[in-house]
Amino acid sequence: MTDIHIDDFYKDVAIIFLRLYATFPRKTILYVDEVCGADEPDEFGLHSERFLSGFSAMVWLAEHDYVKSDGPIKQEALDQAVLSEQGFLILSSRSEHDFVDDDQRTVVPRAIPRSIMELSKTNISLLRRAVKSQSSTMIRQTVHSLLNYKT
Repeated sequence: MTDIHIDDFYKDVAIIFLRLYATFPRKTILYVDEVCGADEPDEFGLHSERFLSGFSAMVWLAEHDYVKSDGPIKQEALDQAVLSEQGFLILSSRSEHDFVDDDQRTVVPRAIPRSIMELSKTNISLLRRAVKSQSSTMIRQTVHSLLNYKT
């Protein structure tokens, strides 16, 4: 049995990393609904568990020095969010893992210029592939390895 809340956490972290990498080094408002989808608060103004989990993933990344921000905006966003030095270095570093295709075979690209090949071996490229695959297993493995990455 899989822990769906952990799979959601890994997916949220992946999306947060991708969004902040795309705007680095510019600070941005990171909205929860951009990470885990829109949410309509209930009649008491409370958000869903899924929405709160997405917000908590953002706060967790900030507390563990992957992201810097000026703090939360209610439970809906992080204000002036940007990757920390650690977060940026992890994502822009060369991956320690081989790239595999859907059949779990190592990918050996043909006729790709060396500079492009090197860029394709970064952690951010691996993370993009994982998210594009929509495979919770691949996302989990990729994000787990990034959170264990030693800069």
